Amino acid sequence: MSVLLYLVPAALSLGLMGLAAFMWSLRSGQYEDIEGAAVRVLSDDDLADVPASAPGRK
Repeated sequence: MSVLLYLVPAALSLGLMGLAAFMWSLRSGQYEDIEGAAVRVLSDDDLADVPASAPGRK
C-alpha cells in the first residue's frame, strides 16, 4: 500500500509532462499543415534526380 505513495505522484507528473508537451506542440505550430504531408508523399519531384537507368524508375 505504501507503493501507491510513490506511484500516484509519478503517474500524475508523467501525465502533466505529456500534457505540457502536447500544449507546447500546439503553440509551436506542429499541427498547422496537416494536408502538406499527404501531398508531399504523392509528389514525384524526388524522382527527377534519379537517372532513367535506375532500377526503380519506369
